[in-house]
Amino acid sequence: MADLNRRSFNRLLGNVVAAGLTSGVGITRSAMAKGKARARVVIVGGGAGGASVAHHVKKSSNKIDVTLIEPNAIYTSCFFSNHFIGGFRSMNSLRHNYEGLKKIGVKVIYDFANDIDPDRKTVSLKAGGTISYDKLVLSPGIDMNYKAIEGYSQDVAKIMPHAWVAGAQTHNLRRQLLDMKDGGIVVISAPGNPYRCPSAPYERATLIAHYLKHYKPASKLIILDSKSLFPQMELFEEVWSTEYKDYVEWLPGDKHGGVVKVIANEMSVVTRNGDKMKADVVNIIPPQRASVIAARAGCTDGDWCPIKPDSFTSKLVRDIFVLGDVAMANSMPKSASSANSQAQIVANAIAAQLTGSKLFPPRYRNACWSLLSTNNAIKSGASYTAGKELVEQRTSFISDVKEDKGMRANNFKESLKWYDEITGDMFAKG
Repeated sequence: MADLNRRSFNRLLGNVVAAGLTSGVGITRSAMAKGKARARVVIVGGGAGGASVAHHVKKSSNKIDVTLIEPNAIYTSCFFSNHFIGGFRSMNSLRHNYEGLKKIGVKVIYDFANDIDPDRKTVSLKAGGTISYDKLVLSPGIDMNYKAIEGYSQDVAKIMPHAWVAGAQTHNLRRQLLDMKDGGIVVISAPGNPYRCPSAPYERATLIAHYLKHYKPASKLIILDSKSLFPQMELFEEVWSTEYKDYVEWLPGDKHGGVVKVIANEMSVVTRNGDKMKADVVNIIPPQRASVIAARAGCTDGDWCPIKPDSFTSKLVRDIFVLGDVAMANSMPKSASSANSQAQIVANAIAAQLTGSKLFPPRYRNACWSLLSTNNAIKSGASYTAGKELVEQRTSFISDVKEDKGMRANNFKESLKWYDEITGDMFAKG
């Protein structure tokens, strides 16, 4: 990382003045006006942020060449993957392809972005070759900070899955639950802030508890949290104390300090205060950070990427937009809903800069649903605007603890509709 930081610093010297003096959304002379036949937008990462930008930029103008770099031909959504782990949804229902984006003219390259040269404005690919850009969009998602927990690694994650990137990890955790004997212990280690999808560890715990209650009633789940407060806490604690009283135990970070070590061959975890706990299934959700490609571009400050709140342009490197899980978006959570909302603002800013089209005031939103049991979901969300330095929350909403069954069932229906709408928008379906 020392070499990486030096390289990022050198790039910053050449770019920070220009980045600081030009507005993130100011309309520059278009690429076409400079004599180029077509403006070139390259997007790294084909998830809720990157795929949505590709769709909206291409929809805004056929005069812009859009290239999406994504290593996986099939995208498996992390959002709603807890439903699969709990037995409420099939894995196939979480899988999506990029054919809709290809049909509207997006060029999709199935490869890894290996490096970025912001001075030459090129992206190099793992398989070889480079791609030039006028505007670059980074939405590559998270990397796991394995070193934050002693003994944890990519190899150990096959034994103690995090399932925080959907696919093989999700299947692994589900299979371990199915194979566990009745009377087994499940441990979930929840990280400190910030991390992808703040309420998801608690939805996961709830849906695993639902599975245990119905299929392995002698079993129990224990949450070893690094925090002492978490999103929608009152709502989750209410359902744990009623529907899952004998199946969930939440232990806050101020009691034990969080998980700091794992011993894979013993299937045990060790907390900061020295307590050791053995389990049959261990779901370690480690601390997270921006994907390494964002650091290679010089866009990170610490673990995450600072952005200009009016457009999600990088504060550190010009002509690069950074959104989704990698961005420092203040109170706006790292979620698929947030990323999709940010993507629409980014796409509008890119089109305005490259073609002179109308620029709209930035308005952001987020909405999250958590499934608690069959036809029983809670929700929360907020709207945001761009302040001088930060994304600022304007309004918010959250389910009431006293909601009746009809309202909770309606929340669940809303969540299903939202899933179809966001994946339709991401992948240009229909």
